[in-house]
Amino acid sequence: MTAPDNRPVVQIDIVSDIVCPWCIVGFRQLDKALADLEVLARLRWHPFELNPDMGPDGQNLREHIVEKYGSTAEQSQQVRDRLTAMGAELGFTFNFTDDSRIVNTFPAHQLLDWAEGQGRQHPLKMALFQTYFTQQKDVSDIDVLIGAAESAGLDPVAVRQALESGAYAAPVREKQRFWTSRGISGVPAMVFGGKYLVTGAQGGDTYKQVLQRCLSEAA
Repeated sequence: MTAPDNRPVVQIDIVSDIVCPWCIVGFRQLDKALADLEVLARLRWHPFELNPDMGPDGQNLREHIVEKYGSTAEQSQQVRDRLTAMGAELGFTFNFTDDSRIVNTFPAHQLLDWAEGQGRQHPLKMALFQTYFTQQKDVSDIDVLIGAAESAGLDPVAVRQALESGAYAAPVREKQRFWTSRGISGVPAMVFGGKYLVTGAQGGDTYKQVLQRCLSEAA
């Protein structure tokens, strides 16, 4: 598969959650690998909820990490510092604070599902990462979602209708079941060319190796 300028195009399916910091780190690493190799990607984002049972009020992020993973507050801070440094190197800003919260992302995934049909899924995904991690906004709030969608070039009236209709709840649940039935239990999970699965933020060199393998097989 090639683009009009004859550059190769690789299909990449990315299973991720908006509140997963490693998902945006992994994507930025992938994006740099694509640029370095001068390869284009046809990206599709797929839904995964790290916390499907999270209540409407969310939970303090540090408390959540300690409770879910058994990490100490010091370990949690070390991970935040590492992510902040990695993000800065990749051109993304993490603004963690003591008040950072983890929230339910099911409505956001419904919006992303709708946005795919509008041809704006990828810019919306990027806007949601920035809204949550950089701006520290509640991406379970419908008005916050509408604002993020508008910044990604989507019509706010249509966005509200899509969210309030509930029409995308069942399709998102079905897509989540599809990926979990295939063994996806953590994110990011990237499938290259429909064949090669890479889990976690594995770094630019790893992504380059997989991309080059896809290209050599397509040649």
